[in-house]
Amino acid sequence: MTEFVFPERTVEDLLAGRRELLDPATRKVARDILARVEREGEAGLLDLARQHGDWNGSDRWWFDRAACDEALSSIDAAAREDLETMAAQVRSFASAQRAAMVDIDTVIPGGRAGHTLLPIDRAGCYAPGGRFPLPSSVLMTAITARVAGVREVWLATPRPAPIMLAAAAIAGADGVLGIGGAQAIGALAYGAGPVPRCDAVVGPGNRFVTAAKEALAGSVTIDSLAGPSELVVVADDTADPAWVAADLIAQAEHDTDAMAVLVTTSHRLLQAVRKALVAQLVELPTAATAIASLGKSGAVLAADLAAAREVVNMLAPEHLEVMLADEDGFAAGGLHAGAVFLGSRSAEVFGDYGAGPNHVLPTSGGSRRAAGLSVFTFLRARTWLRIDDPAALAENSARLARLEGLEGHARAAELRSRGMVNGEWETA
Repeated sequence: MTEFVFPERTVEDLLAGRRELLDPATRKVARDILARVEREGEAGLLDLARQHGDWNGSDRWWFDRAACDEALSSIDAAAREDLETMAAQVRSFASAQRAAMVDIDTVIPGGRAGHTLLPIDRAGCYAPGGRFPLPSSVLMTAITARVAGVREVWLATPRPAPIMLAAAAIAGADGVLGIGGAQAIGALAYGAGPVPRCDAVVGPGNRFVTAAKEALAGSVTIDSLAGPSELVVVADDTADPAWVAADLIAQAEHDTDAMAVLVTTSHRLLQAVRKALVAQLVELPTAATAIASLGKSGAVLAADLAAAREVVNMLAPEHLEVMLADEDGFAAGGLHAGAVFLGSRSAEVFGDYGAGPNHVLPTSGGSRRAAGLSVFTFLRARTWLRIDDPAALAENSARLARLEGLEGHARAAELRSRGMVNGEWETA
């Protein structure tokens, strides 16, 4: 096994060591790709796909619902059952979220006002397909869009394996673009060939995918920008060192840039976790990746739980596990994290694989200002107004309009204040 080190760090070390989410060169490449897809459509998309190895010029590059259904019927029965179980759990949680969001109808001076929650028409969902196919990301994104009420859902994933097409069928996707990268994001945003222009483009991807989404923000709805995955475990002496180590390894095997951090008040626990890490890394197929990630990550020894809370809020991680004697007390009042896992039994991997809440979450401190993917991402709160007694608003509205120098606004308000005579508006 490669020499293993799980160093002690300060929170400042960890913040400084976070990889820059996007660099200028990546942003330029992504913008150039987007411009070409917008300008050339299908022809530009396919040429870029050929250049980047997603398409050889003859294989199928998009798949309709029938092709996805065919893939679903071909996969192993046990795999299908597992995917359908996850899908049901994701759907159930998303449905509970949707049910918690209600239309509003309230009294205002002179009438009523409210909002109506409306889904977008089309969503484009991206699922990575690099080292491993990730059907879980297909289910997390496309099912959530469907539950929100989105009429048409497309998926993009490079060189989709049958398991990805099967997941698309289970999720209810209308079609799959078998191309990845910034060019796929451009196709979802602008439309290309059979792929329609989408109103939202969501899902995690590499830095070029992330840069493309950043460039499109404002033209389409996007979720958060995805950087390397992150986990912070806050633990005390009540935590099982083997469980802590297992969760850190599960996070670290994602990527050499992934962040897997232990925050503890106990030096004894830290030493026990280090020993457990060494034992569990032996013969792990992904050990090289995990060791590189753990070496860049590390442990923060906090003076007390108040200091540990400060560390968490400074890092604002994608995932936060709380393994403490009083996890509810620690979490009370809110913490900056994309998703919180309370108690030692609540492993972050359960969130990855469909306990219910979405696993598409903000990284790189993004949880300080944003939430993860949910039905909220695909809904708009359209407001409405019905005024029956304009006099209740007209005078004040007119004064405010004149305060801003907008005489036309003032006159439009005053016209409504003249009242009704025998069911007709007064005209003078």
